[in-house]
Amino acid sequence: MQITDQNLSTRQIRAFLALAEHKNFTRAAQQCHLSQSAFSTLIRTLEDALGVRLFDRDTRRVELTPEGRLFMSGATRVLVSLRDALEDLGEHAAGRRGRASVAALPSLAAGWMPGVLAEFRNAYPGIQVDVADVLSESCVEFVRSGRADFALASMRTVGPELLAEPFCQDGFYLVCRKDHPLSRRRNVTLAALGGEPFIHLSQDSSVRQHIEAAIHPAKMNGIMELDQLSTVAGMVRAGLGITVVPALTLFHFDSPDLSAQPIETPGLMREVYVIRRRDRSMSIAAQVLLDFMLRRQPGVGNGRRSRKKLLVLPADKRH
Repeated sequence: MQITDQNLSTRQIRAFLALAEHKNFTRAAQQCHLSQSAFSTLIRTLEDALGVRLFDRDTRRVELTPEGRLFMSGATRVLVSLRDALEDLGEHAAGRRGRASVAALPSLAAGWMPGVLAEFRNAYPGIQVDVADVLSESCVEFVRSGRADFALASMRTVGPELLAEPFCQDGFYLVCRKDHPLSRRRNVTLAALGGEPFIHLSQDSSVRQHIEAAIHPAKMNGIMELDQLSTVAGMVRAGLGITVVPALTLFHFDSPDLSAQPIETPGLMREVYVIRRRDRSMSIAAQVLLDFMLRRQPGVGNGRRSRKKLLVLPADKRH
């Protein structure tokens, strides 16, 4: 005979375990908050569904049959597993437990995000966060492939299966040595930098793409192309050239030898977007993380509005 679980219910299993514990229909029915007749019906329908007798009972005693003892260990495991599953689901549903993954531009992942994630970890210690610090195109691919729940990237055109929503704006700054003549200029435009030895980031970086789009068809006097902002900072500190970078990256250039001045070029603004799937719901943990980040968006805006906050050169040394 093949026994299946298609006709079993947790109410029947709970009733079985109560009767196995108390060995008395009246006390077991009270524990289950049922009338004795309703309780007896549950036990009978359970035995009918299983096709075996689980209890030997008469007017004086109730005892498990051999089949009842065999069923008891499995029934206990079922209820324990169900309880654990419900508790785990409840923790996830309440945003107290889970896993979230985010892909983000390196400038965000290294500068703004660590403090936010430290705060998030204190508020939600049960949520594990995975971070991928990659360039914009890779951010998009992480979301598209499901390796990230959402991304913070500067690409708005991401394909029909993805949704891009504004996250923050990132103004651009000239960075040069503080003894460079440009450090004393109050109004700096991108066009005015055309003759200066310029240290570029790589072609596939969103920074490079924004600069070249803003100055097109003119070009900067590039003398070097690098992948890492920390390397760019070292070259500028050495006096090899100047560079232009977004406000969110200025922590790389926090040096007493360097000055940062906002660029006054219309259209030179990097938009950062939240990118996620249109066709899939994010986990509650991922949504909690995203909402937490949205409430703590970087307040960089445009260069003029953020000048006092973001200039590396102290105010009393500017001319």
